[in-house]
Amino acid sequence: MNQPNKIKEIIGGIPYSIDTIGMSNAKVICFEDMVLKIEKQQEESDNEHIMMSWISDKLPVPRVLCFEKHNGINYLLMSRIKGKMSCSSELLENPMHLVKLLADGLKMLWGVDISKCPFNNSIDNKLRQAEFRVRNNLCDMEDAEPTTYGAEGFESPEKLLQWLKENKPDEELVFSHGDYCLPNIIIKDDKINGFIDLGRSGIADKYQDIALCYRSLQHNYDGKYGGKVYEGFDASILFEELNIVPDWNKIKYFILLDELF
Repeated sequence: MNQPNKIKEIIGGIPYSIDTIGMSNAKVICFEDMVLKIEKQQEESDNEHIMMSWISDKLPVPRVLCFEKHNGINYLLMSRIKGKMSCSSELLENPMHLVKLLADGLKMLWGVDISKCPFNNSIDNKLRQAEFRVRNNLCDMEDAEPTTYGAEGFESPEKLLQWLKENKPDEELVFSHGDYCLPNIIIKDDKINGFIDLGRSGIADKYQDIALCYRSLQHNYDGKYGGKVYEGFDASILFEELNIVPDWNKIKYFILLDELF
């Protein structure tokens, strides 16, 4: 592996494996007690180590061991959170319990004081980032939900961005993970042991995380990622566990917004 010298000094010749579960464009190298995340320098990857350091005394997250930039690439070496991803088959087999754990995680996030949070990821800032991605042809239409584009949806990412700008909902700001999907929530000893992949974290609307959690539950149970299909699962049990009446307009909005990332 070719990394900056400071990273090499720490990892040496320690055995490793390559993570293949995550959906991001980063290369993730896993050691027994460390993880090295390698990705192109951009706002999201620049933000991650800052947010992890800020939130480290408030939530269970990886500890930043070293962060280096080299030739437009970010290298983030962090401690490894022990436990199972919440998309593990063992957890998926018990949906009521899994959803309770995910709801507990959301409540943990929302309990964080955002008054000094270093990153604002509210809708206007997300739309600014989305516009950059659209203009630079960085949006993957092939990976979108079936109804987002085409005859039943939008003509293009440009049209979707325009709709998002014209239909911004009111916001209830909280601390948000930003990508609250099952692989990013780690469970150990029957409780949440950590949150990972925090590049999109910061101040945002509550439904940023609710919407993506709902979508992630749907797809992990319907076999979209190649796993077992669980017949009869209803992701709306998440709302019962959170004791909320779902705002379907916001759920739709934040899922569509995520299509541009």
